Amino acid sequence: MNIGHTLLALTPIAVVFLLMVVLGRSAKLSMSSAYLVTALLALFVWQAPGAVIAAATINGVVTAITLLFIVFGAVLLLNTLKESGALLAIRQGFMDVSPDRRVQVIIVAWLFGSLIEGSSGFGTPSAVGAPLLLALGFPAMAAVMAVLVIQSTPVSFGAVGTPMLVGVRSGIDNKTDVAQLLAPMQPLEYLQQIVENVAMVHALVGFVIPLILCGMLTRFFGAQQSFTEGLKAWKFALFAGVAFTLPYYLIARVLGPEFPSMVGALVGLVIVISAAKKGFLVPKQSFDFPPRAAWEQKWLGTVSNDADSSATSAAKFSVLRAFSPYVLVVALLILTRTVAPLKAFLTGPLTTLKIPALFGTNISPSAQFLYSPGFILILASLACILIFSMKQGQYGRAVKSSAHTMVEAAPALLLAVPMVQVFINSASADGSMLSMPLVLAQGAAALAGNAWPNVSPWVGSLGAFIAGSNTVSNMMFAYFQFSTAQQIALNLDQSAVVVALQAVGGAAGNMICVHNVVAAGAVVGMMNREGEVIRKTLVPMAYYCIQAGLIGQALITGSLGWWVAAAVWLVVVLAALSMTKGKPLAASGHQGQNLAAAR
Repeated sequence: MNIGHTLLALTPIAVVFLLMVVLGRSAKLSMSSAYLVTALLALFVWQAPGAVIAAATINGVVTAITLLFIVFGAVLLLNTLKESGALLAIRQGFMDVSPDRRVQVIIVAWLFGSLIEGSSGFGTPSAVGAPLLLALGFPAMAAVMAVLVIQSTPVSFGAVGTPMLVGVRSGIDNKTDVAQLLAPMQPLEYLQQIVENVAMVHALVGFVIPLILCGMLTRFFGAQQSFTEGLKAWKFALFAGVAFTLPYYLIARVLGPEFPSMVGALVGLVIVISAAKKGFLVPKQSFDFPPRAAWEQKWLGTVSNDADSSATSAAKFSVLRAFSPYVLVVALLILTRTVAPLKAFLTGPLTTLKIPALFGTNISPSAQFLYSPGFILILASLACILIFSMKQGQYGRAVKSSAHTMVEAAPALLLAVPMVQVFINSASADGSMLSMPLVLAQGAAALAGNAWPNVSPWVGSLGAFIAGSNTVSNMMFAYFQFSTAQQIALNLDQSAVVVALQAVGGAAGNMICVHNVVAAGAVVGMMNREGEVIRKTLVPMAYYCIQAGLIGQALITGSLGWWVAAAVWLVVVLAALSMTKGKPLAASGHQGQNLAAAR
C-alpha cells in the first residue's frame, strides 16, 4: 500500500473538515474547494478518465436536485400547516403529552423520526422531523441537531431494509471467494446472520442515544448550558431507548431486515406516549428553553416557528385532524415501499428519468420523482387544502416561501453531492488504482491488523460521510470488510460480525454526513452553519463507532474484558459529557439582559 496515495485520498475529506468543522466556513465554500481538489486528484493522480469525472459530476447534480425536491416538499408541508393554523393544534397536542422538551424530543425525533426512517430513509427523517420540532417551538439548530443524532440506530433498517437488502447484499453477492466460503449455507442465511448482528450491536449501542440527545439539548440550548440537566431525565430516556431497541432487535431476528425500525418505532411510540401521558418515569421538574428573547442568534433559522400566523382558525382543529397530514405521509411512505405493484410502477421505466451510460461510462444518472418522499410531502400539503378548508391565497404563500428556502439550500447541495460522486468514481481507467474510498480503507486495514473490528465501524462511517448513504457505504465496503476479516483469520461467524460493524458504522456516519446536514438545515432555513452542527454531532457519532467496535470485539473474541471495556466507555462518555458546561445565558452580557427582561 502506497502511503502517499493513502494520504492524498484523505485530502478531500481533510479539506471539508478543516474548512467546515474547524474554521466554520460555509458548506458552499467548503464543498466547492473539496470538489476542485477531488477532481484534480482524480484526473492527474488517479488518472481517472475525464468522461467519468464529468459523468460523476452530472450524476451528483441530478442527485442534488432530487434532494432539493425533498427539501421543498418538507418545507411546503410545514408552511401549509402554518398558514392553515394547524401548527398551533399540533404544538398544543404535544404540550398536552408533556411540556418537557426532553420528552418531546424523544417522542418526535427518536421515535417518530425512527418510524419515518424505517418507512422511507434517505434523509427523510430530517425533512419531516426538523420542521415538526420547529413547529413545537424548538430553536432551528436544536431541531437540526436532534434529527441528525437519531439518524443512527434506525438507519441500518431504513427504507424497509434497503441498506441491508441492497447495500450489504449487493456488496457481497457475485463474489467467487464469498460463494465458495458460503457453499454450506444459502446466501440469505448469511445475510440474516449479519442482520441479527447489526440489530444486536445497534440495540446495545443505541438504547442510550435518547439520553445523550437529552443531555445535548440542555447543554447547548438550555438556560444553564448544562449536560447534567438532560441526565436528570435518565429514567424516561433509557425507558424510551429500550422501548424501541428491544422490539427492534426481536423483529430483526424473526422477520428479517425490512421491518425492525418501522415496527420497533411504532411499538415504541405507543408505549412511550402512553407512559408520558401518565407521567411514568417523567422527570418531576420540567425542562424548557429560555424565553425566545434570550436565544442566541446562531440558534435561529429563517423559517419561522411562529405558529400563530393564522391563529384564528387553530381552535377548531382537533390534534388528530391537525396531525393527520403527517399520518398521511407515513401511510403513503409505507404503501409505496411495501405494495409491490405500486412500487414497481413508481420505480419503473415509465416513471424513471434516466440517462443510460452517460458519456460512454457506466454511470447512469436517474431520478424517480413520483417515488420520492418529496412527492408524498407535496401530496400531503395539497391534502391540507381540503383537510383545513384553507382560504384562497394561503397555499400560494406557502409555495412561495418554500421555493425561497429551497433556492437558498441549492448552492451547497449542488456542490456537495458532485464532489461525493467524483470521489467514489475516482478509480483509474486501467484498474491499477482503486477509487479513493477503497484506498483509504485499505490503508486503515494495513495499520489495524487484528484490531480491525475496532476500526471497521469507522470505515462504514467514512463511507456514509462521503456518500451520504448507509446503503452506498455498504455497497462500497461490505466485500472489503468480509475480505479483511478473512485476512486476519476470522471464521464465517466472526466475519458476519465484521460486516455487521460496517453497517452499524455506516448508520452512525449519517449524523455527520455533509449533505444530510445541509438538507436538515435547509428545511428550517438554517444556512451556512453546517460546521457548527457537525461539531455537535461528532460527539455521539464517535461514541457510536467506538462502542460498536468494542462490542464487536467482545462478540468475536468472547472475552469478558471487551464487554467490561464497552461498559467503562459508556460510563466515561456520560461522565465526561456531564462535566461539560457552557456559560449560562443569564450571565452572558446582552443575552443575560434579554433573558432577565423576558422574565
